[in-house]
Amino acid sequence: MIVRSFHLSDYFSVNRLLEDVLSEECYTETMKAFSRQLSLDSQLVLVATEQDAVVGIIIGTIDDNKGYYYRVAVHSDHRRKGIGKALIQRLKERFITRKVSRILVTVDAHNEPVLPLYQAVGYDMGDFAKPDKPLGIVNG
Repeated sequence: MIVRSFHLSDYFSVNRLLEDVLSEECYTETMKAFSRQLSLDSQLVLVATEQDAVVGIIIGTIDDNKGYYYRVAVHSDHRRKGIGKALIQRLKERFITRKVSRILVTVDAHNEPVLPLYQAVGYDMGDFAKPDKPLGIVNG
């Protein structure tokens, strides 16, 4: 497995992955945020690949000098292989390089099921945040 920055050539694979693993409402919201984040800072969108196929994605953003994990998704055939953890770790490294004041996990109705994944890599309830105002990539 390779974790790397999103490339424009990944777009259709990422779109298909998100459409397959997210609810319709979550997919619609995520695609808008994904597009906004790409226009702001594509280096905070990472993909995991296996044999050149995109099997996971994580979308992060920086808002008010805080790093936020916005959405993580792993193809159902590739779960429980450490892909989500690897994506979270690599994005954390990028947040640290950017010297954000704090790293938080965005909490919304769609990502509550993956909060245990963040806990498994060391985040706790104090790191989960429902921002006072919508993130820039959501509010646009």
